[in-house]
Amino acid sequence: HCQEKCLTVIRPTPIGRFFYLQYNKHMSQEERVILVDEENNEIGTALKSEVHTGNTPRHRAFSVFLFTKQGELLLQQRAKSKKTWPGVWSNSCCGHPAPTEETEAAAHRRIQQELGLKNIELYNMLPDYRYRAEMDGVVENEICPVFVGVTRKEINPNPDEIENVLWMPWPDFLKQIESGEAPYSPWAIEEAILLNKSEQFNQFLRNQTDSGA
Repeated sequence: HCQEKCLTVIRPTPIGRFFYLQYNKHMSQEERVILVDEENNEIGTALKSEVHTGNTPRHRAFSVFLFTKQGELLLQQRAKSKKTWPGVWSNSCCGHPAPTEETEAAAHRRIQQELGLKNIELYNMLPDYRYRAEMDGVVENEICPVFVGVTRKEINPNPDEIENVLWMPWPDFLKQIESGEAPYSPWAIEEAILLNKSEQFNQFLRNQTDSGA
C-alpha cells in the first residue's frame, strides 16, 4: 500500500475544514456542472449531486498534479464519503468548473477548498484529455484538462474532501503505475502516463523542480 511504501501520511486538519466553510460562503449549496457535447460545446448544466450515475452525461472537469521543488508529487486519498471513487488514492486535486467559470479559475478555487493553498501558478499540460470510467455502477464521463504546478509542503487538507495525503517522488509514482498494481484512480494513472510522455511536462519538471526529470 502507499502508506507503507511512501512518505509519511498527513492527516487532514480542522484548518482545512475552515477553508471549506469559507468557500461555501461564496458558492451555492447546490453546485452545478457543465454538460458538453463531443466537441466540448456547452449544452446545459446539471446538479453535481445528481449527475454521477450509471449513465453519467459528459461534463467538464479538471485534474491537478502538484509538486514540491524537490520533485515530489502530492497524492490524496479521496474521502470515504464521496459518491465517486470513495477512499481511492488519486492525484493532488480534481473538480468541476461551475457554469460561467473558467476551468483554470475553478482549479485555483478547488485547490484552496481542498488543500488550503493559494496563488499557485498552474500550467495546462493536457488541455484535451478526456476519459470514461466506472466503479461500483457509478460512471465518470469527463472532458478533463490536466494542470500542473509547484507548491510547498505546508498544506491544510479539508477532511470533508480528503481522507489522507502523502508526498511521493515522481519516479516512484511512475514505477508503481508500471508495475500494474498501482492503487490509484484510473484517471490519475492515465494522466500520469500521458504527462510522462509529454516533452512540455518534462521541461516543466526540469525548470521548476530539482528532480532533473
